[in-house]
Order: sequence, then C-alpha cells, then structure tokens
Amino acid sequence: MEVTNRYVVIKHNIDGAPLESDFELRTEALSLWIEPGKYDVIVKNLYLSVDPYQLNRMKSPGCFQQDMNFAGAICPGQKINGDGIGRVVASGNPEFKEGDLVSWYCMSWGEYSIIKMSPSNMEGAKLRKIEMMEFPLSYHVALLSLSGITAYAGFFEVCKPKKREKLFVSGASGSVGSLVGQYAKLFGCYVVGCAGSQRKVDLLKEKLGFDEAFNYKEETDLKSALKRYFPDGIDIYFDNVGGEMLEAAIENMNPFGRVAVCGAISEYTDKGRRGAPNMVNVVYKRITIQGFLAADHYKKVYKDFLSTTLEHLQGGKLHVLEDMSHGVESIPSAFAGLFRGDNVGKKMVELLADD
Repeated sequence: MEVTNRYVVIKHNIDGAPLESDFELRTEALSLWIEPGKYDVIVKNLYLSVDPYQLNRMKSPGCFQQDMNFAGAICPGQKINGDGIGRVVASGNPEFKEGDLVSWYCMSWGEYSIIKMSPSNMEGAKLRKIEMMEFPLSYHVALLSLSGITAYAGFFEVCKPKKREKLFVSGASGSVGSLVGQYAKLFGCYVVGCAGSQRKVDLLKEKLGFDEAFNYKEETDLKSALKRYFPDGIDIYFDNVGGEMLEAAIENMNPFGRVAVCGAISEYTDKGRRGAPNMVNVVYKRITIQGFLAADHYKKVYKDFLSTTLEHLQGGKLHVLEDMSHGVESIPSAFAGLFRGDNVGKKMVELLADD
C-alpha cells in the first residue's frame, strides 16, 4: 500500500526570528510495506510538539549544535524530527504492532514518520507505547512528556526548593513555565510569574493559582519591577527567557539563591542579545546558576514525576494549558508564532484524524 506524505522542511538556515516563508511543504509517495528482516516502524502522526529550541537546530552551524547529541543541526531540505504521538501502521519490530499508539522524540514534522530500528534498538529506543488512556491523548505530548519532565526535574532536582521559599518564573504561561509554577504552589512556595499580555497574567493568577503575575512588556525597569513583587528577595529563579530578565532576577536574588536555566528564548533570534548578570552579586551572594536538559534527569525522576503528576491531575489540582493548531500546513505559522508570543501553554499541531 502506498500513501501520500506531506512534510515540512526549512528552505535555508534561520539565524533570526523564523517566518512562515522560511519553510516549505513537500510531498512524497510513501510505501507502507517493510522489507522482511527490517525492524523499522511506520507511524501515522496524530500530534506534534512545536518547541522554541528547534530554532537553534535550524541556525547556521555552531559549536552548540555539536553538544546537542539528542537534537543536532537540521539542514535545509532535511526532515525535521521532534516529540509527538502517532499510531503504528506498519511494523517489522515484534515489540510494536499495527494499531499501537506510540510517542517520543522521533516523529517527523509531517503526516507520517519512519522510525529506523534494529535489534540493538538505536533510535527506536526513544519510541514507547502509550498504554495509559485515562487522560486526553494530547497530554502525552506535553504534560506527561518532555514539558512535564522538564518542569518537574528543573524545579525539584535543579532548584532544590524548600517550603515557603519565593520563586520567580519567566515565560510563565508557556508549556514549561505554567507547570513549574503549579508544581511550586502545590509544594508550598510563593510564586510570581511574568508573561507578555494581560490575558496571560489573568490566567496565571485566576486559573493556575500563582500568587502574583505581571506583564513584562508594561515594565520600563525590570529590576525595580521584581523588587516590587519580591521586597524580601528571590530564592529561586526558573529562567525560560534569558537576556535582561536574567540580569534583573540576579539583581534581586537572596544569598544562596538558585537559578535553573531552562531556556533563553529572548536570545534565540538576536545574535547580539545576551544576558550579562552582575557576577559580583553571583559571587558574594553565592548564587548557583545551572543550565539543564530533561534528559539529564529522566531516569532518576520519571517514576516520581509520573506518580506525583497523576495524583495532582486526578485530584483536579493541576491544570493543562494547550494551544492547538491543525494540519501539517499549519506547522510553519505555529512555530513562528512561538517567537511572537502567540501561544498560551503547550503549542502543538493536530495532524490527521485517527481513523
């Protein structure tokens, strides 16, 4: 059997803010037949994750891409892989059968994915079955996948919180920030978040239970703004944006404060924009600044992450924010919109009806 597969590629390396015109929608004929002896799996994609860090893979080659062994550089015309969910339509691997729902970091930005596998498993090690169907399928793209693990590991493993400590979260209405704030509140911290619109600020306070939130676009002096919201200083800063916000947070940190650097989206589209915190403050306040990836902590925290998250979900204490686009042709605009601040919560694309 043969199907038509539409997929998205970049036309050229992207070194500034991405535009829809930087992408191209291509079409190919795809056979759903797997050669005997091959362990490959063919998946019909249902949901794809759209994440800001992918822009770093699309840039002109740089040394940081060599360090991203889980997400190396993407060349123009090359298929883009990322987190997603799909249904198996053909399999040469006895561990996966037709009809299985699967997820993980090996789905193409297209309507179908070919997962190259072998007896040693290689890339297929990232493919896993979805067997827990208590919650919407889309939850397995964000909350119960990389966004959730990133938030949980970043807060509990990197920030090492204590009850009643004061936490500041930037990018607080995004897929990770919105979860960090909720985990922190449920743990017993005082939580303030920032976002880029009044609508997002209201959502943080009224739906997600943040103690305070503010629109950073309305602030002319971020250091003074944080001083207003944290008159006694910040104990923990969960950084999703970098740049001037990182500088302002460091200025307001308490002694022995911790900074978990999850992302730096404000710096992704501007080569000349870099956070330059006051290092004298870092030294004399003994502040810890640590970058991290979910993969660093996956094996250690996954069991606790899953049990804690499911308990909060079942108790109605954890709220999921999803921002859904539809169809493979919407991927470029969905991705570009991340850098305009269009999304609220986890941005993803629903691709095909699961018939």
